[in-house]
Amino acid sequence: MDDDTYLFLLPYLLLSPLEASQRKYAIREVLNALLWVARTGAQWAYLPHDFPPAETVRQQAHRWFEAGCFENAAHDLRLLCRIEKTRNGEPSAIIIDSRTLQSTPESGHRAGYDGAKKRKGTKVHLAVDTLGHLLAVLTTPANEQDRAQVKDLCLEVQEATGVSVEVAFADQGYTGEQTALEATQAGVELIVVKRPEATKGFILLPKRWVVERSFAWLARFRRLGRDLERLPSTLIGFHFLAACILLCNNLKPLFA
Repeated sequence: MDDDTYLFLLPYLLLSPLEASQRKYAIREVLNALLWVARTGAQWAYLPHDFPPAETVRQQAHRWFEAGCFENAAHDLRLLCRIEKTRNGEPSAIIIDSRTLQSTPESGHRAGYDGAKKRKGTKVHLAVDTLGHLLAVLTTPANEQDRAQVKDLCLEVQEATGVSVEVAFADQGYTGEQTALEATQAGVELIVVKRPEATKGFILLPKRWVVERSFAWLARFRRLGRDLERLPSTLIGFHFLAACILLCNNLKPLFA
């Protein structure tokens, strides 16, 4: 991790004073170890010996995830990135979608079967702004319907943006009067972008492609390739950690 990224993230990670007597390992060393796990997707026990002990890194990571440290940093980075691109700080439109992550022995106790994808695992529900920046993440068993998560997802987005969002774009999996009503209850108009009739193969659809690109960005972190976590909060935390690193990379010219 470069100096600019570390110095930006450091204030968000100080759950105790930097010079606390109980701190045995430097925050930067622990953060680098966590990034190594996120990038490689390796098990905690396989953490190289030049990093702090795996159990120390795992416990500190869970503290950061539970406290929403990376989530808070990602929201501030998103605001900076939007302003740098001459956009309003908070978005008025979002795009929502989901993907199913294959379960593992660690996550199998909360897995469901996705009949459409023919896969047992966890659904990750994402909301991003029109630039593809992460706003909210929810997880459910894979057998849960996408449309059933719209209200909770929109409420999380409104909380993160100060109730600035007016429109949400989604695919045909979110069709239905009840779904639109639940989105309205969160102050959001749901617009379903449909495929043209009698078409085959890949078609680039307006707005919808943005969230697909966000999934592709996050897939660069191999820890997010499958559901390797025992707790859903850890899976969400890794998503926001990845979002922080991606946003910091975009803002490097601004940090210089």
